[in-house]
Amino acid sequence: MTQNLGDVLILGAGPAGMAAAMELTKNGVKFEIIEKTNSVGGLAKTLQFGDFKTDIGPHRFFSKNRYLYDFVEDLLGEQWIKVKRETHFYIDRKFFEYPVDVRELLNKIPHRKLLKIVLDYFQSKINYNVLRKPVDTFEDYALLNFGRTLADFNVLNYTEKVWGLLPSKLSPNWGKKRIQGLSLFTLVKNVILKTSDSKTLVDEFFYPELGAGLIYEKIKERIESKGNSIFYNTRPISIGHDGKRITNICISVTDKENIVNPDYIISSIPITELVTLFNPQAPQTVLRAASNLKWRSQVYLFLTINKEYVTRDNWTYFPEKHIPFGRIYEPKNFSKKMSPPKKTSLLVEFFCWQDDDIFNATKEKLLDITLEHMEKLGLLTRGDVIDSFTWKLRYVYPVYDIGYEKNLDKIKEFLDGFENLEYIGRPGRFVYTNQDHSLEMGIMAARGVIEQKKYNIDEVGAKQEYFEKGNIPTLSLKT
Repeated sequence: MTQNLGDVLILGAGPAGMAAAMELTKNGVKFEIIEKTNSVGGLAKTLQFGDFKTDIGPHRFFSKNRYLYDFVEDLLGEQWIKVKRETHFYIDRKFFEYPVDVRELLNKIPHRKLLKIVLDYFQSKINYNVLRKPVDTFEDYALLNFGRTLADFNVLNYTEKVWGLLPSKLSPNWGKKRIQGLSLFTLVKNVILKTSDSKTLVDEFFYPELGAGLIYEKIKERIESKGNSIFYNTRPISIGHDGKRITNICISVTDKENIVNPDYIISSIPITELVTLFNPQAPQTVLRAASNLKWRSQVYLFLTINKEYVTRDNWTYFPEKHIPFGRIYEPKNFSKKMSPPKKTSLLVEFFCWQDDDIFNATKEKLLDITLEHMEKLGLLTRGDVIDSFTWKLRYVYPVYDIGYEKNLDKIKEFLDGFENLEYIGRPGRFVYTNQDHSLEMGIMAARGVIEQKKYNIDEVGAKQEYFEKGNIPTLSLKT
């Protein structure tokens, strides 16, 4: 059957999709959302297990965009709190502050290694700045900024663990996304001047007191109060078009198919899935490009614990290969309301490929290998664990391997040809974004619909300082 779902159809109820929905609601635009799961929030949702809550990984809120602070504060009111950042990484049987604290290195690392860190840093500066060695890979980018010894110690090991690829196989764009502005020089400068200019170095952040997912639950309440609907367990299966506009979308709802005819589509579903749904089919070059893009998956083990605290960290990194998990996150250290009194919890994160041994491991196996290392670290014993839960996600990290840009550009060129389509968010644009960037993309996409313009969403999270102005409509248009 055919039915009208309203002016705008949003695919996916993650941060970007929900932000678009909220901005449309504020401006009186009717829309509907379809979401393949049974809840809102996407990768930023909050899950509850009895009296314990956890996000799907740590989700702090920090942005240079004043508009976003006002956007979230309007939703949460008094329900968000300021949190002091405490983060460490564990290597060589020691816990170090993250990002690296030069003063701590002086106290914990042998002087011979410290000398090597300095010499390697200057050697790298000669190699890349004087001898003009090209920065072709993430490894090059890290060596340029840290030198070999410090890069191996602080950057390259964890990068390989997260992405499952050698740093020499990753694009330098990954470095520009995540460690831009960080180097041995800036770390020393920050100690001397006691400054913290880089976003990675933010030492305080805001957080919803009942979990990151509270933002999206509040949006859900607002949009539904204005008569807009979210259809859960629903997904697109075909997208009809005339080459310039999307004309209809076939959606699957509990094994039934409906045809809907929205005027505008805002998609936050994985771009590699979106491009396969078009009918007539996308060109083979585009489909091949989509198949060449890779996603890193994650497996999560959530432990409820009969201890007041395990650590005082918000999260802790474990870059060494012999430890199977890459990060642990203690929700109570974001907000005391995430755990009941006198108890705490841990979310243990495993980085993996879909269908590898970790992805297919049973809960019992994950628990055994986790506790083996937790006991060696002196953090937990089996007797401390009250209960455990696991879940798995496929589309978590877009992999910036060498050549991904060419594949992504082919897909974007095809999608940009549709005047009534916008694609947003981490999975929607195949871009590694923080929560604030996803919110900003959603707001921009909604403004584009309202004003019938196309804003340059690729600018979100880029080096440009446009977001400091806090005025979304001033963003540059696509040319």
